[in-house]
Amino acid sequence: MAFPSFSPSCSDSSTVTCKASSYQYGTGDTENLSSTGHLLVAVFLGIVGSLGFFNNLLVLVLFCNYKILRSPINLLLMNISISDLMVCILGTPFSFAASTQGRWLIGEAGCIWYGFINSLFGTVSLVSLAVLSYERYCTMLGSTEADVTNYKKAWMGILVSWVYSLCWTIPPLFGWSSYGPEGPGTTCSVNWHSQDAVNTSYIVCLFVFCLALPFAVIVYCYGKLLVAIKQISGVTKGTARNREQRVLVMVIVMVICFLLCWLPYGIMALIATFGKPGLITPSASIIPSVLAKSSTVYNPIIYIFLNKQFYRCFIALLRCSDGPQTSSNKCSSKTTKICLTPRKAPNNNIAFNAASTKPPTSEEDKASNIVTDCPLHGVVDCQKEHAVTLVAHYTP
Repeated sequence: MAFPSFSPSCSDSSTVTCKASSYQYGTGDTENLSSTGHLLVAVFLGIVGSLGFFNNLLVLVLFCNYKILRSPINLLLMNISISDLMVCILGTPFSFAASTQGRWLIGEAGCIWYGFINSLFGTVSLVSLAVLSYERYCTMLGSTEADVTNYKKAWMGILVSWVYSLCWTIPPLFGWSSYGPEGPGTTCSVNWHSQDAVNTSYIVCLFVFCLALPFAVIVYCYGKLLVAIKQISGVTKGTARNREQRVLVMVIVMVICFLLCWLPYGIMALIATFGKPGLITPSASIIPSVLAKSSTVYNPIIYIFLNKQFYRCFIALLRCSDGPQTSSNKCSSKTTKICLTPRKAPNNNIAFNAASTKPPTSEEDKASNIVTDCPLHGVVDCQKEHAVTLVAHYTP
């Protein structure tokens, strides 16, 4: 099977189109992908693009249809879904079409545009995940009650994610590195293979501030939550222990999927920048690239559909119902923080901060609206079990 050639005349060898048709790492003696390799990449990109588009679109539909979901922390989740959806709409179709033809199709300007928007939306998604983990950390372990009717912090987090991402993705448009073809020439990204000082400095900064730093924030924040749960593992049992295990599994899945999607791409970029020319072949470089794009599929599943509120709204949508039948709007009013230090309670009783003055009516309401009286000798046990309940309910 041979791909038809529609390449323009390459008398001007500096154009991205010509570079993409003969682009090689290093000395240029490395063979390009075979037609079968291009076809496999196209199939994978088609699957990733389609699933990512429908998953993230469904998340936005749920958010718009059900008022119960419109909390500040869910607003951060919407920011992630929007950035992932933009990748599926404005990026993946062009790399899919290029893979079906075995070459880049929309010229030099299109390559620069593609590299910029994919870098921007990908960085927004990464930074938003870090902001989300920090917000959960502050909500669960903060010293004050979190008011989830206050959207100011959420909008500030969204603004920071976009401004921060723009600050790191605009420089290649003005000479600090550049955007160009990568791998077998069917996708475009930052110029990984150039080893001059200007490009190398940008790659190092991009790796540190747009991959390593967000990952460090995520690990620290979720790690602190896990430490808090570990401290109470000795006194919890039954349902509380199950919640503890559920949080642990979800955090591990979050971290593993983050590393699976982005670490190979970061390592490939560093090897291409600092390694010997030709060390990264086109066939090897395309794998981290498509793995990074697969994050548009994983993110809504991990961060959205494993969330009980979203899941119940999804079931309600399938049933054409106005709202989830087993959920409560109290979850959208105020949350209660984790408090690992027992408070002094008069008359041998202790009362926890509550999201509402109304008594809880279900297990989920108890997770978001806790008003509990505990005997003084049982204060620590009772308090710690509620802490696990809260973490399990809000993470996610």
